[in-house]
Amino acid sequence: MSAYEDRPVASLPRLELPARRVDRAGTTLSAAAAAWFTVAALGQWLFVVYIAGFYGRSLLAGRMRDWNQVLPEGHTPGDTLGNLMVMLHILLALVVTAAGTLQLVPAIRRRWPRFHRWNGRIYLATVVAVVLAGLYMVLARDGGLRVMQFGILLNAAVVLGCAAMALRHALARRIDRHRRWALRLFVAASGVWFFRIGLTFWLLVNQGPVGFDPETFTGPFLVFLSFAQTLLPLAILELYLRARDSGGPAARWTVAALLALATGVTATGIFAASLILWLPRL
Repeated sequence: MSAYEDRPVASLPRLELPARRVDRAGTTLSAAAAAWFTVAALGQWLFVVYIAGFYGRSLLAGRMRDWNQVLPEGHTPGDTLGNLMVMLHILLALVVTAAGTLQLVPAIRRRWPRFHRWNGRIYLATVVAVVLAGLYMVLARDGGLRVMQFGILLNAAVVLGCAAMALRHALARRIDRHRRWALRLFVAASGVWFFRIGLTFWLLVNQGPVGFDPETFTGPFLVFLSFAQTLLPLAILELYLRARDSGGPAARWTVAALLALATGVTATGIFAASLILWLPRL
């Protein structure tokens, strides 16, 4: 066989294309984050239905005194400013909860960018209004600062700080940084919701109040929860962001497992809150 003749096919070297690398850890992390958000969004919309059904219905019927079943001093006869602040805080919380979930849906952001921008403006404005009304309720109606109130003040400070940073980066067109601060804002602004599902999760697991007095609503667990409603979700979010952006496979697998656990706890807390707090009052 000459050098110019074809070589037998069997003797030709096999040409193998490099296999495309599959980031299973990254895919699993993204799926775990999406699963948590889906569960949380459904739970927050249940909260929206509860706010509209209980507070909205009693307001339209002129029975704001019914709010005292849920909120201590929810309605105080003669205190016009205080009652107005409570009403503002509660009803705008409905807007914050609904707008916040819609703001984080990627499909809405891609297909309706104008809606995303206007919804974001409404969300930021109502978040600030809800926080300021809530601060009035804590400082003027709660009869002085206790340890639990410092947890609420911490939440208010974090929410306002995240809102300012999200707005700053949005105006400067630093979209990646804006989205990171928007995620932090969503988590911090959900503190009241986290408190409720955390409390009902605790009641369900322990089959009753443990670590606090249900009559006076005081105790070490409630102090812990008043700070954990802000700090614990934010800590999990930071772990997720770091694992997503710069973590190796081990970090991504670990945070994905943590998010799966958080999803289970969140779903259980939503179920318990629906049975204990929300559905009985609708």
